[in-house]
Amino acid sequence: MKRYLLGLFDDDEVLLNAVDSIRSQNIAIHDVVTPFAVHGLDERLGLKYSRLHIGGFWIGLTGTAIAFSFMTWVFTADWPLVFGGKPHFSFPAFIPIIFEFTVLSASIGMTFAFLLRSHLYPGRFREPLDPRTTSHLFGMVFKLNDNTTQDEKDHLSQLLREAGAVEIKEREMSKHY
Repeated sequence: MKRYLLGLFDDDEVLLNAVDSIRSQNIAIHDVVTPFAVHGLDERLGLKYSRLHIGGFWIGLTGTAIAFSFMTWVFTADWPLVFGGKPHFSFPAFIPIIFEFTVLSASIGMTFAFLLRSHLYPGRFREPLDPRTTSHLFGMVFKLNDNTTQDEKDHLSQLLREAGAVEIKEREMSKHY
């Protein structure tokens, strides 16, 4: 069983200020759960910049190579037909299809990469720490281990209260959050 301490906030500005004040004391925040995207939260949490777009570029480049290779093979070796007097290898005619297949490959590849990286693949159910964080409350999550003392939990709870938390609770979960 994994244990977590959850501080709930009712305003996103209060949450952002709380993140600043708690991180300034070198306390590790495990996660922040919000019902909608909060501008500036990633920077304040010190999260790394996503590299998803780099993967999308390489997947798109692969799609470009596949589309170009396939059309070249079809129109020059497998089924060489003459359309309106054009040569078998007519690159300008390939450009729209290559572009569309590049975009299709990149979008599908990035979707699957995002879902796998975020552990949101089909069949995966992730129980929320508090169901209200999906509608109107913001949660700041701290991971508690076996060595966490009651004094440390009390100190964290006091910091959360001072930062504006409306509710603080401890939660045990059987799966990793």
